[in-house]
Amino acid sequence: MEGTNPVNKKLAAALSGGAVLVLALSGCGGDDDSSEKLNSWAKEVCDEVQPQAKKIEAANTSIQKQTSDNSTPADVQKTDSQAFQDMSDAYKAIGAAVKKAGAPDVEDGKKKQADAVKELDGISTSYADLKKQVDALDTKDQGKFADGLKDIATELDKLGQSGNVALNKLQEGEVGQAMAKQESCKSASGSPSATNG
Repeated sequence: MEGTNPVNKKLAAALSGGAVLVLALSGCGGDDDSSEKLNSWAKEVCDEVQPQAKKIEAANTSIQKQTSDNSTPADVQKTDSQAFQDMSDAYKAIGAAVKKAGAPDVEDGKKKQADAVKELDGISTSYADLKKQVDALDTKDQGKFADGLKDIATELDKLGQSGNVALNKLQEGEVGQAMAKQESCKSASGSPSATNG
């Protein structure tokens, strides 16, 4: 089944760009001067984020894996559809966690929280839309299927480059420092390089 692989590789590459997003949530290490209030806020969010980050990573891996095999379009469709569904659910859950934790105890905390929730919900919706797109692809026609995957890879690319501005704003300064101290956020990032901010 030659033909699906290069495209699905492109999809996988685009996808790994998007997955950077949650890892941004692990923030950067910093001075240990965040307040008790802020620490408990960070702990609540980080504890909720960790399982979702794992879910996103697993979805990512399943798509990457599908690219290395000589997969049929139907297999690719099934894997990608499930992965996008998982990612959509995960971002929705992270948004809900940030919402539930309330506003962090910092200047403009309420606005930063609201913006981040809105952004996370938007990303969740984007992945749900991608799932619909994958589900609608014609797996019987290899050429059409490959073209469809190309479009999805382009969308993913955009999603990965959307900047996650609100999320980054939420984690500026003290909030980022408080999050960086949480064990669950450290393990969510899964890489020591995340601490060099």
